[in-house]
Amino acid sequence: MIAMKKSEKKSAKRLSTKPQEAKAWGGRFSQKTDPEVEAFTASIPFDFRLLPYDIAGSLAHARMLARQGILTKTEGRLIEKGLKEIRTKWEQGKLHYTPADEDVHMLVEKRLRKKIGTAGGKLHTARSRNDQVALDLRLFLRDQVRALSRELKTLQENLLATAQKDGGAVLPGYTHLQRAQPVLLAHHLLAYLEMFCRDQVRLSEAWRRINRLPLGSAALAGTTFPIDRRGVAEDLGFDGLAANSMDAVSDRDFVLDCLSAGSILMMHFSRLAEDLILWSSSEFDFIAIDDAFCTGSSIMPQKKNPDVAELVRGKTGRVYGHLMGVLTLMKGLPMTYNRDLQEDKEAVFDALDTIRQSTRLLARMMPRIRFKADRMKEATTAGYLLATDLADYLTTKGLDFRTAHRVVGELVARAIENGKELEALPLSFLREIHPSFGPDVSRWLNLEASLARRNSPGGTAPGRVRKALHAMEKKICRTDYPF
Repeated sequence: MIAMKKSEKKSAKRLSTKPQEAKAWGGRFSQKTDPEVEAFTASIPFDFRLLPYDIAGSLAHARMLARQGILTKTEGRLIEKGLKEIRTKWEQGKLHYTPADEDVHMLVEKRLRKKIGTAGGKLHTARSRNDQVALDLRLFLRDQVRALSRELKTLQENLLATAQKDGGAVLPGYTHLQRAQPVLLAHHLLAYLEMFCRDQVRLSEAWRRINRLPLGSAALAGTTFPIDRRGVAEDLGFDGLAANSMDAVSDRDFVLDCLSAGSILMMHFSRLAEDLILWSSSEFDFIAIDDAFCTGSSIMPQKKNPDVAELVRGKTGRVYGHLMGVLTLMKGLPMTYNRDLQEDKEAVFDALDTIRQSTRLLARMMPRIRFKADRMKEATTAGYLLATDLADYLTTKGLDFRTAHRVVGELVARAIENGKELEALPLSFLREIHPSFGPDVSRWLNLEASLARRNSPGGTAPGRVRKALHAMEKKICRTDYPF
């Protein structure tokens, strides 16, 4: 350990006994915050992003305080003018911070006090940073979820347009990534549209739970001042109030709602991306993705890589990580507010940025994918995709389905031995396997007929798919979302 000089000891003593006047909470303290602690605890580098929401909440709070006579009308007007000037400076990129500002709330308050004097210190009457940050985050997420829903709708509209334009193409449907049965491309794309409709519902449900006002809960127990919480809620467009002051300042369920809905949405994106990656490969060759959404290789000149789709797939794990991080953050917190909650901001900011960027890029990429209908249809001619149709045929001849399944399985095995597809087998060959096969079996070994027979609700028959596309237009145009 390096020994301190006498002069250094005197200097350190003066430093430790000087009152901390720069901190809004410094009256209790006799020592300055350690610089490394100050940097470690500061949230201003990331929650600076919340400034317009902090200003919006402060404006509503100030108006309420003036209405209630807690502030004079003159003080209220002075505070409102000062807050708007700070917001303008932020919008112009002229507002800067240092770690000593701690967080966005202290930054605004310090700038306001510097601008209008002691009246600025009255703004914090009847509130705490605990209910203030909960408000800011709810306001932020409300805007983010609304914007994400609109961006997702654009993706839905573009995907629907693709299904309507190219959806008549036929391709193999897969199970276990093995060719299974023929389906219409529109039917395949409609599956993703159904997923995205559920995502829209989840976003709307998350938005409803976000839209409760926490302000007025103060630190945890409410306030002694005669505030008007409902007036503030109406001013800020909230549907109602957070009912319990302790819950209001410590609740982050609304953050988890957003991250959970966003994670499920990204999972759906990842599945779509996986299909696009596979379909763009030489092995499938079902699609060509526009060059603007692909990149090349630094060593192999011929390569065209579906990097956007791959990164959407990869970033899904990143969003999952943020959900698990906040769940873990919350699991051991005692009532009520704890500084741990500061850690939710970077997670939710990055997650929402990632989800929204993925949504926008997929929405732009889908109309610029060329579907190779001939190649898709060619792929349906191999792999015995009509085997189930043959089993269904045999049931119309009186066989139970299990017997029919076994018979067709034997038939497929024999066809593989002979290197032929089912459609190429002569009737005599079929009858060697089972005498129930008759001349009418040819109608069951036809691709278009196979599709048309899948006419059960939700099936891939062309008529059913046309109705599903029409119904999807109405689903996408829903107007009962709360945004």
